[in-house]
Amino acid sequence: MKAVVGGTVIAEAPVEDLIKIEGNWYFPPSSVNEDYVSTSPTPYTCPWKGECQYLTVTVDNDVLPDRAWRYPNPYPTAFDRVGKDFTDYVAFWKDVKVVE
Repeated sequence: MKAVVGGTVIAEAPVEDLIKIEGNWYFPPSSVNEDYVSTSPTPYTCPWKGECQYLTVTVDNDVLPDRAWRYPNPYPTAFDRVGKDFTDYVAFWKDVKVVE
């Protein structure tokens, strides 16, 4: 699977390495090209996953605020619900296309 903006791949991993949570594909941290993401100041806490860290996706001159997110310290009970440890896995939204 790939996360793509325009023609630029910003994350890539085999589907078996991804985790699907609430309809969103979460990519392993090592599969995300950190050159294209930066920490956003937007706060959010999911009631069952924990404190979320939003990321801004930047490709060339295209800046996409809060189009990615991860959970650096998810609630331990969330692992039971998801079935896996998803710490720092990254999901994408809107302008970032997730394709096979």
